[in-house]
Amino acid sequence: MNIIWARALAFLILQAAISVAVGWMLGASAGYVTAVVLLVIQLFFNVYHAQRLWRLLEAPVYGEVPSALGLWGEIYYRLHKLAKRWHNQVKQVEQQHARFIQAIQASPNGVIMLDEQNQIEWCNAIAEIHFGIDARRDLRQQITHLLRTPAFVHYLSSERYDEALLMHHMGEKRNNVLSMQVFPYGDNRKLIISLDVTDLERTDAMRRDFVANVSHELKTPLTVLSGFLETVGELPLSPDEIQRYVEIMRQQAGRMQNIVNDLLTLAKLEGSGKPPPDDRIDMGMQMRSLRGDAEGLSQGQHVIEVIGADGLDLRGAEGELHSAFSNLVSNAVRYTPQGGKIRIEWGATEDGGARFAVVDSGLGIPAEHIPRLTERFYRIDRSRSRDTGGTGLGLAIVKHVLTRHQADLRVTSEEGRGSTFAIHFPPTRVVHRAPIEAPKQVSVDG
Repeated sequence: MNIIWARALAFLILQAAISVAVGWMLGASAGYVTAVVLLVIQLFFNVYHAQRLWRLLEAPVYGEVPSALGLWGEIYYRLHKLAKRWHNQVKQVEQQHARFIQAIQASPNGVIMLDEQNQIEWCNAIAEIHFGIDARRDLRQQITHLLRTPAFVHYLSSERYDEALLMHHMGEKRNNVLSMQVFPYGDNRKLIISLDVTDLERTDAMRRDFVANVSHELKTPLTVLSGFLETVGELPLSPDEIQRYVEIMRQQAGRMQNIVNDLLTLAKLEGSGKPPPDDRIDMGMQMRSLRGDAEGLSQGQHVIEVIGADGLDLRGAEGELHSAFSNLVSNAVRYTPQGGKIRIEWGATEDGGARFAVVDSGLGIPAEHIPRLTERFYRIDRSRSRDTGGTGLGLAIVKHVLTRHQADLRVTSEEGRGSTFAIHFPPTRVVHRAPIEAPKQVSVDG
């Protein structure tokens, strides 16, 4: 402020000095005229810059600094500094806002901002996917006009937001489960946060099913054992009857033992964080062993065929892989009617990997059951599975073994025509044996 007063005073002194000098040289009248002319020029000068400043304030252009002399130059300069400082502050706020928006967009949670009338002010891309809305199209739309689920409408209007709301049949394909909660803020505004809990719900359902299935599978043999123990202990039975009852109890005890062993195997496979051993597995020996297992289980009731590629071995845990192969072979024998054909195949694939397959001529599997075959205790026909001695855990074990060996199981089946269970191994698991050259014959003259 002192600088402005100093410049204004200096300008007045300069005007007075010019008027005095003119008056001294040309007379007093000339000095007075000069002073008036200078004052008029200053008046027009001030009016011009005042209008210029007014236009500048009405339509400011950042970076444009008008040039002027004296006091007006100082005013323009200070206004420019002020505008520059405000521009930097606005730019910082915009950058912070942009980073904030980017952070919300990167969040795995859906975010919807509602005004006091529950109209959408803004939402991120995840919320668009979760709720099937469009940030541009649905801006300022009532949220209850877009999400008409009665549970959501009641939850929003109840104003009781202490607990989250679980919403089923959400997402693009209407097969997701969302956990959604409302958080009031500001002047009657609301923030909706959503999280996709489909996997958690599926895992929880699998856990409940697993506990129920284990209980059910163990309950039946335990009930049989308890009943026969009471019968043997309370009723007078002949030695033949006792022997028959004991044999049935032995079968049920063996069934429970098989279930427990398979559960322990699954727990071991799931809990093992270490990769499987990288042992070399002689697949020729494996195929001969699997043929023996199949023939022993079949007891001559099936036609067993084995097709193996010489010189093609695997790397991995021999015990785990033999268990997986044996599971597929035993399943084929158990579920193929008498007189059927079972073929065990081993060979190379076009991508440099290998394929192990078990092909049977059994009853086949309905298409809707195939995706769930590797679930624990999942059976197409429970009574038939029990009759054949299955625990319902074999294919679940196979799945975990193959996952540890970077392999995958592919099932194809046709009802009434049979099934094919094929395991595909990547090239990194395949070992090619070098052919053994025959000894050279050396002829000796003489």
